[in-house]
Order: sequence, then C-alpha cells, then structure tokens
Amino acid sequence: MSLSNTDASPLGALEQALQEERRALLDNDVLALLASTEAKVRALRQAEAAPPDHSAAERVNALRQLNQANGILLARRRREVDWALRHLGRVESTGTYNAAGLAGTRAQGRSLAVV
Repeated sequence: MSLSNTDASPLGALEQALQEERRALLDNDVLALLASTEAKVRALRQAEAAPPDHSAAERVNALRQLNQANGILLARRRREVDWALRHLGRVESTGTYNAAGLAGTRAQGRSLAVV
C-alpha cells in the first residue's frame, strides 16, 4: 500500500490520515495527532457515505491493519504516559465512577528524593 497524493477518494484520504497519525505517534506530536484524528474521522464518514466496492477489499484490509498498528502504538504511548505520571506522583484515572457518576481518581504521592 503506497500513499498517493493524487488519490482524492475517501480511502485515499483515510490512508493519508492514518499515515499522518502514525507519524504523529512516532514523533510524539500531540497537535499533529489531534489533527490526524480529525482527518481520520472525516475520511471514515466519507467512506461510510460512499462505501467502496468489493474490488477495494484488499486496500480496506491494508488500511485496517495500519489502523490496528496505530492503535497498538497509541496504547504503548498511553502506558508510557501513565508510567511517567505514576512516578511523578500525579493523579491518574482509576477507570471507575463514583456515586455521583464522576470518574474516580486517586492521588499517588511518591518521594522523588530522600533528604
């Protein structure tokens, strides 16, 4: 699968957005990641509005694999951020909700030095 700058189809836009997302993840560029995510959502909506025919099945599968690889990379970045926050003693989400329906958080204090 090669990125084609002249491919204006929804699949072409999706491919470009996925490539930009991957580049943003590898470069740790949050702004580029947000922009590529917006572009990916737009491209997906376009593809849903005008679904590709069955002849594009191989390309759709390649795009699915690229998206899955990006998801794995994103999960790794998330673990790295969680690890850094935990070691800095920052608050992290517990993944649960309290009685008021708000996301639960827990503070984790940690001494970074012994005096």
